[in-house]
Amino acid sequence: MELTITKEAEDTIKEMNTDNLSSLLLWYDTVGCGCGVNGLPTFRLIDDIKPHYQKVDNGSFSTYISEQQAVFFAKSMKLDYKNGTFKLSSPEGMLNPFIAASSIVDTDFK
Repeated sequence: MELTITKEAEDTIKEMNTDNLSSLLLWYDTVGCGCGVNGLPTFRLIDDIKPHYQKVDNGSFSTYISEQQAVFFAKSMKLDYKNGTFKLSSPEGMLNPFIAASSIVDTDFK
């Protein structure tokens, strides 16, 4: 699995990372979506790398994904930032067209 991050997205993540968190976590957000298969692919800045996380190829940041959630993501993805919003896409299509910038530093994330 690989994630390409555009220059705009990389600069915005670095600017927002005021707590100097070390990694990105690709995460399938199911909170408020009903059940475990209804959700949206997104990402968070994290410091705590769990044993069940697997590495995602990325030249900008150390990036991980939960082994159990990998099925909800594409093999090749791109993270972009435009008009105040992050967008996660793949060659097959859009995975999440609207990731609020404020959500990537969500302190309530578990």
